Amino acid sequence: MKTISYAGQWGKRESKYSWLDDNDIKTTQWQPITPISEYYYFKPTDDRFLAAYETYPKITDIFPVNSVGIVTARDNLTIGWTNEEVWQTVLNFSKLDPELARQTYDLGLDTRDWKVELAQRDLREGGIDRSNLTPVLYRPFDVRYTYYTGNSRGFICMPRKEVMKHMSKGFICRPRKEVMKHMLQIGNLGLCVDRQWGSVGSASYDVVFISETITDFNLFRRGGAVIFPAYLYQNNSLFHANEETKKSNIKPEILEHLSVVFKKQISTEDVLYYIYAVLHSDRYKTKYAEFLKRDFPRIPFTVDVGIFNQLASYGQRLVELHLLKSPELNIPISRFQGNGDCKVEKLKYDGSFRRVHINKSQYFEGVSEYVWKYQIGGYQVCDKWLKDRKGRALSSDEIQNYCKIVTAIQKTIELQKEIDTAYDDLEACLL
Repeated sequence: MKTISYAGQWGKRESKYSWLDDNDIKTTQWQPITPISEYYYFKPTDDRFLAAYETYPKITDIFPVNSVGIVTARDNLTIGWTNEEVWQTVLNFSKLDPELARQTYDLGLDTRDWKVELAQRDLREGGIDRSNLTPVLYRPFDVRYTYYTGNSRGFICMPRKEVMKHMSKGFICRPRKEVMKHMLQIGNLGLCVDRQWGSVGSASYDVVFISETITDFNLFRRGGAVIFPAYLYQNNSLFHANEETKKSNIKPEILEHLSVVFKKQISTEDVLYYIYAVLHSDRYKTKYAEFLKRDFPRIPFTVDVGIFNQLASYGQRLVELHLLKSPELNIPISRFQGNGDCKVEKLKYDGSFRRVHINKSQYFEGVSEYVWKYQIGGYQVCDKWLKDRKGRALSSDEIQNYCKIVTAIQKTIELQKEIDTAYDDLEACLL
């Protein structure tokens, strides 16, 4: 009978070499394993909760229309700090000789999917129009701006107007469902999730965020961020949709079933807020850590309308905090202090005084160590946000936003504790 066994050594290189010198295949203490479908991991896994977990609906089944974020292929050209900066770039870039444009914007060599001439042609043939300027969620809490035509291999390399459809011979592009056009509409929300959550056991580590705009492919780390629009707009315009033409992107059977169970109408926002709270529960992330590393998360639903409403309420608060629209941010816990030019030169965190220095004379105060180290995906938010602005003088709006971000993260950490209490109740009343 064939068997599969596993053994592993952790530590520094020298200790591993020493162990290899002293052991061979016979003396190694092997651990029998039984890889199971569908991933067949050739290592020990904790599958105690797998049977229950697999009964929960996967988030890709809850929100059928979804896509990874846009790939610009040339962030320095296509992403700007303000609408006006992007507008001037578009006007100048579209008029330059291709080789001069390449040198002016340091664009490097053309690639298969992005070429200077194709990018310029996309701008010219579409008719340069200010209405194509749009915000983009570039990194967590970091909204920037771009120019969106929706045309692939144009100014933006992969605008995700269409999603990738799996075919028998691989992944090829087919017109199935337009995705990003739905996030160009004012008032829509998009749940952003990474397919593989990595080290999700830490209380300060999340791979989920919310957006009101189109999103970047590298939102959480180098690649992989997927956006799930709350609503779909049934018209051909990229920007000017009528409110009456929208429909929910949540699978109708789920909304109908929850409405029957709770004996009241459940809205798209209710479900999105509920899911957002669940995905921020450290209890959920710790219990299902092994499975969250493998695929998109699955969402446990409760049969108790009180628990559902409580988690949805928490989720709504989180959404407002993360969009920096919460009234809880009106009095930020952080302040900007010192005299100077507000230029980000060298970052230094001083835990003793809870300060983040941006140069020799200026700093943000009131930043706890927990907030400073808080991660979303692969990014330490408070550090990353400032590092990306190194060499620039912060505007008054940016200073205000950073103080709000610090406050939003502090409120999130506090709220996650309340969510965990509600999640414990959820586990006792599963649908």
